[in-house]
Amino acid sequence: MNEKTDVIGLLGGMSWESTATYYRALNTLAAQRLGGHHNARSLLYSFDYDELLTWGSAGEWDKVTSALVAAARMLEDSGVAFVLLTANTAHVAADAVEAALRVPLLHIADPTGQAITELGLTRVGLIGTRFAMELEFLTGRLKYRHGLDVRVPAANDRDRLHTIIVDELTLGEISADSRTAVLDIAQRLVDDGAEGIIIGCTELPLLLEDKDYPVPAFDTTKLHVAAAIDLSLGSPPAAHQPRTARRRVISTPGTDPGQD
Repeated sequence: MNEKTDVIGLLGGMSWESTATYYRALNTLAAQRLGGHHNARSLLYSFDYDELLTWGSAGEWDKVTSALVAAARMLEDSGVAFVLLTANTAHVAADAVEAALRVPLLHIADPTGQAITELGLTRVGLIGTRFAMELEFLTGRLKYRHGLDVRVPAANDRDRLHTIIVDELTLGEISADSRTAVLDIAQRLVDDGAEGIIIGCTELPLLLEDKDYPVPAFDTTKLHVAAAIDLSLGSPPAAHQPRTARRRVISTPGTDPGQD
């Protein structure tokens, strides 16, 4: 194992509240692994979340993707070993970001899928933003790469979750009523057959802890961070094909993420 971490590239600001969670978790875990005064070496590009949220709400995912690709290339050119998108919803652009880089992108769905299958579960519920629940960039990857049956809440519950996340948690507002609402939504997923709950939003752990859920809960942020520290301390990331040209690659939400 390395005595220090490789430099981790972080694409953040989606929201800054969730990015702060990532930054603290990465450094805390690095210190636990290495001891002393060690922490994770990282470079952070932080977006203005209002801009990305405006584009996403208007369905202008090409603009979101272009912005993420450009920032990821900046991190790569600055010498990072690999890149993390510090938000679940940002993974709508994951395929395009990965295609544009020479260094690896560590996708949030993969350590999550691995943790679920290691526990022997096959049917799970996903809670997060409307985008994460309704588009296929998470559910499709979990299905096609990890063999999971991923269920999402009913339309009115998806609306409630999205409002809690965007209008409350990203602004630092914590509500007891929202805690109850999220747990009720999780219970309805369990009643529908979910054996576990994927906490597919970096802000939701600001509201509830894993142990609060009625079945095993899988915090994608914690799992993503742990995988990032493993990668930064372990073997060098697998080599990707060199990028031969700076091209604009746009992924289309709703396509099959299992197709390479």
